[in-house]
Amino acid sequence: MSDHFDVLIIGAGLSGIGAAWRLREAFPAKTYAVLEAREAIGGTWDLFRYPGVRSDSDMFTLSYPFRPWTDTQSLASGDKIRAYIQETADEAGITRHIRFGAKVASADWSSRESRWTVRLADGTTLTCGFLYACTGYYSYDAGYQPDFPGLESYAGQLIHPQFWPADLDYRGKRVVVIGSGATAVTLVPAMAPEAAHVTMLQRSPTYLTSLPRRDVVADALRRVLPAKPANALARAKNILLTQGFYQLARRRPQRVRKVLRTMAVRGLGDEAYVDEHFKPRYDPWDQRLCVIPGGDLYEEIRAGRASVVTDRIESFVPSGIRLASGKVLEADIVISATGLKLLPIGGVDVSVDGEPVKIGERAAYRGLMLSGVPNLAYCIGYVNASWTLRADLSHRYVMRLLRHMDRHGLAVATPTSPGGTGRPLLDLSSGYVQRALDLFPRQGERAPWIVRQNYLRDVITTPRADVTRDMTFQEAS
Repeated sequence: MSDHFDVLIIGAGLSGIGAAWRLREAFPAKTYAVLEAREAIGGTWDLFRYPGVRSDSDMFTLSYPFRPWTDTQSLASGDKIRAYIQETADEAGITRHIRFGAKVASADWSSRESRWTVRLADGTTLTCGFLYACTGYYSYDAGYQPDFPGLESYAGQLIHPQFWPADLDYRGKRVVVIGSGATAVTLVPAMAPEAAHVTMLQRSPTYLTSLPRRDVVADALRRVLPAKPANALARAKNILLTQGFYQLARRRPQRVRKVLRTMAVRGLGDEAYVDEHFKPRYDPWDQRLCVIPGGDLYEEIRAGRASVVTDRIESFVPSGIRLASGKVLEADIVISATGLKLLPIGGVDVSVDGEPVKIGERAAYRGLMLSGVPNLAYCIGYVNASWTLRADLSHRYVMRLLRHMDRHGLAVATPTSPGGTGRPLLDLSSGYVQRALDLFPRQGERAPWIVRQNYLRDVITTPRADVTRDMTFQEAS
């Protein structure tokens, strides 16, 4: 027996719950379900359980605009974010619409029936008029793991942060964290106080910026204003600051290099150490900028509980890692914080009338639909700002499209590509992005086939964008 819904949302993480909230707000009478492969709400914030896991965006922009963030932490811990998402779903009555353990294996569009047939891994079949994938852009089943030479000889533990053992005891142990991205700079200061020593082993330096754990402006606003306007003002302030800094980095990279170096020297008190381990070869924002709350990584390095080594791995040895320089890093535990394995639309096999859709060969329509694929949207956030900023714009655009279809008696909306593709959808030089470029749709040469990384522009243009532009519609039969 097949259950039919007006809308099916894939994923019960930050994006999926936000999409469900916008759907029930815009269309109280529409039937919907949220399909969640795991057994809990939260997505990323339920999956990752490593020490210190937290947001690297401020919570005034990462939280939902319709539900103020009231906690004192601006850069919040993973458990607080998970609780926030859960509470949002419970309060809005969304939780009862979630089907847990519902991993979507495939989705096939039928032009004859104007509907999607969605098959779950357990064999269950559902149908819907519109499918919205809020699955993020990485695989929950596997992280990126390099093929380290000599790994079979290593006598200690090798752990990937995506699959952190709940019973791992690292007290008094020598720990090496491979990597220098957001996960690594979170793990090192979180583990250093209890470990014997934590070494961050990086192939090359990454740009870091230190931000306060609490937002003093937001705290002051809360003392004189109700929660919603205080949150809105703090949100606006942080958007202007982050977008302004990003634009400055792209236009005046040398100036921003100097600012970031000055912050690092102030935090570490050692110019030579900064130039050896915190002076990247690329320009700021060629890769995502890593945030360290209150300079915690610098504090642990200055205290001698943590250190940074910039070198390449030659091979693992029984006692640890031999570097290209010949030095051996002794390690009881090695943590491979080597990045994500990117995966579009949660790895769902998409087809139209039985013909497989090769997502990497499609053009990205407004960064949320695929050329030639009817009634399918996907949600991907910004790479230079909080995920939710773009996610919520996408949700609201999808609601506008659905409203237009309802008003005009339309059943099908298919983006019609003008032909030709340009830059990648995710325009970063980071290794984890470069490894997966062919899997994702590409941008076109003009609007609405280009994806800007500019929230200030998008927040003005997206709500007014013409939903009929480069879109083919079919009436309901």
